[in-house]
Amino acid sequence: MVKQERAARTRQALVRAAAEVFAREGFAPASLAVISARAGVSNGALHFHFENKNALARAVELEAAERLARITSPRPALPGGALQALVDATHALMGALADDVVVRAGFDLSADLSRTGGPDLRGVWRGWVERMLHDAEREGHLAEGLSSRGAAPAVVAATVGFEVLGAADREWLSATKITGFWELMLPRLAPGRPVVPAGPHDTTPQ
Repeated sequence: MVKQERAARTRQALVRAAAEVFAREGFAPASLAVISARAGVSNGALHFHFENKNALARAVELEAAERLARITSPRPALPGGALQALVDATHALMGALADDVVVRAGFDLSADLSRTGGPDLRGVWRGWVERMLHDAEREGHLAEGLSSRGAAPAVVAATVGFEVLGAADREWLSATKITGFWELMLPRLAPGRPVVPAGPHDTTPQ
C-alpha cells in the first residue's frame, strides 16, 4: 500500500511538472529531463510511469479534461436556470485557466496541431455551451425570436477567445473581463431574466 501511494504521488508530481513545462515552453521544445528534474525524480522513474513525452502530455490532457468535467458538472437548480449555470461555469473555467497550470496546459496541448488523438477540450466546452443554451431555450429563458443555435456561436467564440488571449495576458481571464462580457450579452440573450453576470466562483487572477 505504501509503495502504491508513493507511486501515485510520483505520477502526480510528474503530471504537475509536465504541465508547468508544457505551459511555459510548449510541447515540442519541452524536455523530459527538465520535467523529471522539476518533479524531483530520476529519468528512470519518469519512464517507469510514462513511455514517452506524448504519453505524459496525454496524462496532462486527461487530468485537465477531468477538471473541466467538474466545472461543467450538474449543479442544483438556480433561479436563472441553464443560463446562470453557463455564466457561473464561464467564470469558473477562466479562473481555472488563470490559476491551475494543469487546466491551462491541457487546453494548450489539445489545441496543438502537431498532436492528435487526445481530448478536444475546446470541443468539449463548445458542446457543453451549446447544450446549456439549448436548455435555456427549452426553459423559455432566451429572448423572443432568439434560438440557441443562433446564440451559441457568439458565446463559444467569445469564451474560447478569452482562453486564447489569456494564455499571453491573464487579465483576459479576470472576473472583470468575464463579467463585462456577460453584462453585454445577457440583455440580448435574456432580457429581464434573473441571471447574474458575476458568477459565485469569481476570482480575479493575482
